[in-house]
Amino acid sequence: MTKSIEHSIIEYQKKLDNVWNSLNIEIIENLSVDLINTWHSKNNVFLCGNGGSSANANHLANDLIYGINPAGEGLNVQSLCANTAINLCLANDIGYENIFAKQLSTLGKKGDILIVLSGSGNSANIVNVLKEARRIGLKSYAMLGFDGGECCKLADQIIHFKIHDMQIAEDFQMMIGHILMKQIKKEIAN
Repeated sequence: MTKSIEHSIIEYQKKLDNVWNSLNIEIIENLSVDLINTWHSKNNVFLCGNGGSSANANHLANDLIYGINPAGEGLNVQSLCANTAINLCLANDIGYENIFAKQLSTLGKKGDILIVLSGSGNSANIVNVLKEARRIGLKSYAMLGFDGGECCKLADQIIHFKIHDMQIAEDFQMMIGHILMKQIKKEIAN
């Protein structure tokens, strides 16, 4: 291993450790309980994000549909980023800032859950979908990096990765998602 790679690994690990130590575990527990309750009630879970967070939302949708219960019924999950045709149509016709809010206004109902994933917490389409969730009566969670941005004022529950590093924030979106998947799988099995 070269010295430059070794140094990069050590620095990355320090950043990961610092974020782990600053996480509010109670909010992650709340999300776990809400997702398990949603599984029992058969309500919907909606996920969304941009860029790498969009890919993470799609991945977590897969884990929550299939990974929690491969032999049985998973959660009713939709990633609002997954349908390219819908997103491009809405971006063209009503603006990119409305692509998630419009889908949620059509598909969401009181009792459902929205989980947004964002590095900055300031993307207009993420801010607008949280406003729409509040209007409809959905419970909302936000996984946010940096200072949390505007989303901190709008989401019901914030899982905040207190770091100004997009890649670390995106890593934590997936790690928390995988922890939730494993916990829900264990609860369903019991």
